[in-house]
Amino acid sequence: MKLYYFLIAITLLAIGANAQQIENLAELKKRSTNPIFSKLGAAPRNGGFSMKGYWVWCGSAVKGEDNKYHLFASRWPDSLVFHPGWMVASEVVHAVADKPEGPYTFSEVALPARGAQYWDGRATHNPQIVKHKGQYILFYMGSTHPFEDPKAKELTLQSHWCIAARNNKRVGVAVSNSPYGPWKRLDQPILPVKPNTFYSFLTSNPTAVVHDDGSVLIMFKGRGHNGNTHSHMSLGVAKAPSIFGPYKVLNNDQPVFSVDKQGEAEDPFLWKDATGYHVIFKDQVARFTGEKGGGVLAHSKDGVKWTIDKDPKAYSRTVEWNDGRTEMQGQLERPFILFENKRPAYLFFATMDGPGGFNNATRSWNMVIPFKP
Repeated sequence: MKLYYFLIAITLLAIGANAQQIENLAELKKRSTNPIFSKLGAAPRNGGFSMKGYWVWCGSAVKGEDNKYHLFASRWPDSLVFHPGWMVASEVVHAVADKPEGPYTFSEVALPARGAQYWDGRATHNPQIVKHKGQYILFYMGSTHPFEDPKAKELTLQSHWCIAARNNKRVGVAVSNSPYGPWKRLDQPILPVKPNTFYSFLTSNPTAVVHDDGSVLIMFKGRGHNGNTHSHMSLGVAKAPSIFGPYKVLNNDQPVFSVDKQGEAEDPFLWKDATGYHVIFKDQVARFTGEKGGGVLAHSKDGVKWTIDKDPKAYSRTVEWNDGRTEMQGQLERPFILFENKRPAYLFFATMDGPGGFNNATRSWNMVIPFKP
């Protein structure tokens, strides 16, 4: 009996703690001086992008010449487990909407599988769309493996599919004169691995600024070899005279955000304005925001030396919806800001339901949060 009442007490405390966090969201945003967090509005329930029969992840949007909004996201069959299903079966797809917040309707597969002989032949993921001087540019992660299609019941991180696919993750670029394609893909990645660096094992999660002169600054996630396994996640930056390269990793091949200094960080979104470069990324271990999975804002003059914002919390996993409810998302990742008139207008996320953890969800989708005027 004592155990029964103890379990009830623990449950009530957990509910109370969660309710307190949710109730405090409005007050936290009101007190915030962070230029992102303080301006976030309510997300439309019927916005974003989802597909029946698929896990949907990532999400990056651009306004086209047709005055429609074009979203590039990742999808893979929900017959496979979410993680690591994306690693071996993801494909970048294109969806269209009349409004920035959606809802978006599937149009076509932008970057399909194209054969194990290509570096990105079995999976494409992590898309970020950039429009530059009439050209549409997709930065993305690709991978390959030489095996048969994965069997759902045998697909784990230790399976031969994932061991090969994870080891082959690289950053690439594709270009088109239209958001509807066709897309020109390269036979080689733009960010290969390099021995004895933080990116000797893989490169992924690209986010890029294309400058007026066509040169590029790109931030990416790297992992290095650590004995027979891989290191923690780090974020590095590279530059190139054009989107096709050649890319040179800056900071003497050292990361700009690493586990030793900032704690593990991933899912960066990079942009530039008159004051310099800015990035938001996922606070993997709650180092800056006090919330595991919350967002961090940082600033830089040159893209190499970064300063965390004085009020670093840029977003929370707890989200306000336009039906009046406030909920904590199971996951909230891959942030992307859509700018209009050079001002942040909409914040896109990959998200899922459930209590947290990639494989505790029943669905995933892309959601959109408008900024307040």
